[in-house]
Amino acid sequence: MKAAMLTKSTFAGARLAIKAASRRSASMRIGARAEVGLFYSTSTGNTEAAADWISQKFEGDISDPTDIGEIDVDDLTEYSSLIVGAPTWNTGADEGRSGTAWDEVLDEIKDLDLSGKKVAVFGCGDSSSYGDYFCDAIEEVYSAMKSAGATMVGSVATDGYDFSESKSVIDGKFCGLPLDEDNESDMTEDRIAAWCAQISGEGLA
Repeated sequence: MKAAMLTKSTFAGARLAIKAASRRSASMRIGARAEVGLFYSTSTGNTEAAADWISQKFEGDISDPTDIGEIDVDDLTEYSSLIVGAPTWNTGADEGRSGTAWDEVLDEIKDLDLSGKKVAVFGCGDSSSYGDYFCDAIEEVYSAMKSAGATMVGSVATDGYDFSESKSVIDGKFCGLPLDEDNESDMTEDRIAAWCAQISGEGLA
């Protein structure tokens, strides 16, 4: 029995080591081939779909969309600029509003040195059912990146959005691009295209 447990433990440890090595290798390949890193995390698939749209609409040299949970956060420093996206989940919580891997890495990101890098944030929310907390997670990711010294770009006017409240509204504008795939999916492509042109004009490349 004891030998069987040891074998199982050893096997599990080997699998974890292989997985970690694979993640490090993948992140090194991603970092080496593109200047702009595109990262997201998702609960229902909406934020991943938005990241795919951004990868198509952004005209600069950009990485493939990658889940933030699949890399070491130190890899973010390998890019000259970043585009990052998070859904808003855990409605009503004071923090950790993404409900995804972002909640686990925000404190680590604050300890990075992202000075000299431009960062733009996007996110998905539900302006109808959860209009009191619309896209709150954008602000959490925004604040973490800003704390790390990044220059934040990509703020968006609130015009055209029907919501009650959002902590992602700073100085009268969203601090990133809010998207609503639940109620306004027909607007997503145009919103992303306009935003990609905007952040390019603000020097994110």
